[in-house]
Amino acid sequence: MPRSMWKGVVSFGMVSIPIRLYNATESTAKVSFRQLCPDHHSPISYKRWCAEGDHEVAYSEIQRGYEVGKDRYVIIEDKDLDNLPLPTAHAIDIEEFVPVDDIEPGLYFDNAYYVEPEELGKKPYQLLRQALKATGRMAIAKIALRDKEHLAALHPNGKGLIMNTLHWPDEIRSTEGLKGLEGEVKINPKELEMAKALIESLADNFDASRYKDDYRDAVMKVVHAKMEGEVIEAPEAPQPGKVMDLMEALRASVEQAKKQRAAREKPAADTRRRRKAS
Repeated sequence: MPRSMWKGVVSFGMVSIPIRLYNATESTAKVSFRQLCPDHHSPISYKRWCAEGDHEVAYSEIQRGYEVGKDRYVIIEDKDLDNLPLPTAHAIDIEEFVPVDDIEPGLYFDNAYYVEPEELGKKPYQLLRQALKATGRMAIAKIALRDKEHLAALHPNGKGLIMNTLHWPDEIRSTEGLKGLEGEVKINPKELEMAKALIESLADNFDASRYKDDYRDAVMKVVHAKMEGEVIEAPEAPQPGKVMDLMEALRASVEQAKKQRAAREKPAADTRRRRKAS
């Protein structure tokens, strides 16, 4: 059973829903490298060193301090952070409900968390989930997590709710200065229709199982090759091609996409026929 990383309530009007949060994603270091000395090829070690006392300090003994003046610190312990005078430390107070399209996920969404109701909160939890789904809105709130207060969005996900922390407005960089976005570009209606046809020819429902991280396999090929004294040649980087007629490029792309799709769907069709025959 996964371990919850936050416990509190979601305030929904006058209703308080007791919930727990769980990390919905994890970062896995599929390839790890050791840092080595260039002369001896031995692992590099790092010490936490106290310059004042000229001695090493164990990680478990390190204290957290906030600097209030030159060489003056206020010591902050874990219990101090657990007792922050901040409502969002133990409560997600929904402030407003906004249309799901109002927030650009690629720009604002940060970490994702599964929201699980406690036994007593199951009914109001499902009420909130179904109401959000029916209205096409998401809940905007604030929550204190990991030494920081976050803006957050709650929205339906499968049978439950998911919470995404959001970047604060001052964390979003402006597009000003990106010269490639300046000026107007006129699009020929026929080119637009052909581009839409290309998109439709590659359209499908998202299935994450179709994708695979090839980075580890590529690194391991290099590792094994070097052990055997071999050299692996990197594939040539794609070079900018000649400027060609945009319509012709789109037509060729559509034809290629159709062939690729047909080749991809043939094994699935053969499997379906075999099942019917049996």
